[in-house]
Formats: sequence, C-alpha cells, structure tokens
Amino acid sequence: MMGSEQAHGIAADNGQAFLLWQEKVSNANINSQTLLATDYLNHFNEIVMLIDMVPDMPELLDECREWQPKSYPEHFQDSMFSDRDLAIEAYQHVPVEFLVPFEDTVTLMNDMVTQSVTRLTAAQELNDPELLKVRCHAASRGLQRLMDVANAIIHGSSRTMAQNEIDQLMGF
Repeated sequence: MMGSEQAHGIAADNGQAFLLWQEKVSNANINSQTLLATDYLNHFNEIVMLIDMVPDMPELLDECREWQPKSYPEHFQDSMFSDRDLAIEAYQHVPVEFLVPFEDTVTLMNDMVTQSVTRLTAAQELNDPELLKVRCHAASRGLQRLMDVANAIIHGSSRTMAQNEIDQLMGF
C-alpha cells in the first residue's frame, strides 16, 4: 500500500522536506497542500480583461498582441506579491500530482491566448465588428474556463480537463 506522501507525488525520502515547505508557506498566500499561489493567475486575468474590452476599444488589440506568456517564476520575479521569493522557491517543491496538471493547463492557456489573438486580428482585418465581438467573447470564456481549472489545481484538485473538452475549447 502506498503511503500518503507517495500518494501526493512525493517520494518517501522527500516527505519530511515537504512537511517543512508546508510549514514555510503556512502564513503566506500560498496553498500549503500544493505550494502554489493564485497570484500567478493575475497574469492571465490581464489578457482576459484586455480581450473583453477589445469590442469597445479595438485599439487594445495592439496590447493583446504585446502580451507574452510568463512562467510561474517569471511572473513572481516581476510581481509585487509580498511572498514572491517564497512563491518562487516553493514552486521547486510542488508535488508532481499538482505540478504536471498545473503546467499542462498553463500551456493550454498560453496556446489559447496565441490562437485568440490571431483570430481577433483576422476579425479586425476583415473590419467585422460583430465577428470580433463573438470571437472576443469565446476567447474570454475559454480562457476563464481554463483559469478555473488552474485555480482548482492551485487549491488541491488534480483533476484536469478531458481531451474532448480541451479539443472543444481550443476549437472555439
């Protein structure tokens, strides 16, 4: 039978180290089960807000084009988050049970932003405000859904989206 430390993707010899990390983050805005912080999602909230405003202010599409993916550590390096150094260091100790689905979800979000900006640019080039509005809504809704998955992982869920859900979402 597998011990609880191994069940969370932590080798038995690393169990004590993980317990120490849980203690280190206990007074920070970092989840002690996953060692992840929701502040990272602010990076994606930024692009979602921009996309939401594009139908009314199409010039914001230029800012959408300038948005760049940031890794979890990169976000915190550029952040004013009070526990940023702790968040960066703790990320190196995130249990694989949470790290893999989290990073997979982040990759999907980055891919969706890239696809969305390409589709929004095409709608703008067609000078079709209605198509632009529809695509902005679909992109925003899809990104929000992926952010909800990432948020759940940050809070201890290891459930990810099924492949058919991903395909449907990415094919918006």
